[in-house]
Amino acid sequence: MKKDKYRDAVFVIMEECSCPIYDLGDELKVQNFSLVTSSYKASCLHLTAKIADIVTVEKNLSGSPQKTGGQKLQFDCGGCGESKIFFEYKKEKDFATLQMKMLKEAQEQRNSKQLKQHFEALRKLDIFKPLNDSSLIDLALLLEFKTIPQNKIIVKKGSPGNQLYIILKGKVAVTNSNNSKIAELKEGEIFGEMSLLSGEPVSSSIHTIEETQVATLSVKHFRNILKGYHILQFFLLKLLVDRSQTAALRTGNITSGMTGNLADINTADLFQAINLARKTGTVQLSLQDGKAVVFFREGDIVYARYAKYRQKEAVSALLNTKNGHFGYTRGIPKELEKALPIG
Repeated sequence: MKKDKYRDAVFVIMEECSCPIYDLGDELKVQNFSLVTSSYKASCLHLTAKIADIVTVEKNLSGSPQKTGGQKLQFDCGGCGESKIFFEYKKEKDFATLQMKMLKEAQEQRNSKQLKQHFEALRKLDIFKPLNDSSLIDLALLLEFKTIPQNKIIVKKGSPGNQLYIILKGKVAVTNSNNSKIAELKEGEIFGEMSLLSGEPVSSSIHTIEETQVATLSVKHFRNILKGYHILQFFLLKLLVDRSQTAALRTGNITSGMTGNLADINTADLFQAINLARKTGTVQLSLQDGKAVVFFREGDIVYARYAKYRQKEAVSALLNTKNGHFGYTRGIPKELEKALPIG
């Protein structure tokens, strides 16, 4: 079939079935030999190839709905797996129908109102500090804001992770299989990112301790944003590593090079984990009152130093510390390889 040159055209997505990229109402514009979509979204090669075929065959766009007795010119992307979108040709230029314009304007007004209300709170969060105001505005327009009552389950262990949560106000509890609280998260912290990054089910249940305001990001927008804002990808991957290490420490799965904060795991639990794992290695701690070092041989402490304290006194003093940073590395000095445990 003979193909003509590429024609300018505007399409609108009218139905979306589990598409990982595009949403209902998204505009797809062919202009100057390019397919133009939202700036923060990735380009789908299946869709690009399909639209290229449509706009280069004259009869595909030979009439508008008005000229064809109201018959709509509809197409589908061809699909990939269980995902598929259906889109409709509107006209050669500009966003077409009054109905779609009104829906778009209403959504923009809602987003603008929410943005004004929550922008300053988002600006203060560590996760968004690397972004300039323009980028943060683009990202914030994709967020949904919710207020969740006290003692309400937000995510349940084993369920698929499909949202990133940012706590704007309030507090939540993280619980294990026995419904025991293992952590608290407060204003400025996030959760749900581990499942989104790893693709694994939610590993812990989370419920509100008090009425909590959150901003949520869907898995679709989350993936697209990571592609557009690489600085957020680095932040979230670092957070994933930090939280994975904390979880590993709690289960005694100690590895060389592991670091963490004593706010996440206290010294008693840290030392006990190393003891139960029968590790030989060195723990270095940076504390408010100075630095400390503890050497373990097959799980037993053979030497400890903290400020003016040595051996048992140093260990006792360290067990009372709650704030600081630690690092664990494999191995101990050669002169301690035959030292007796301090008891």
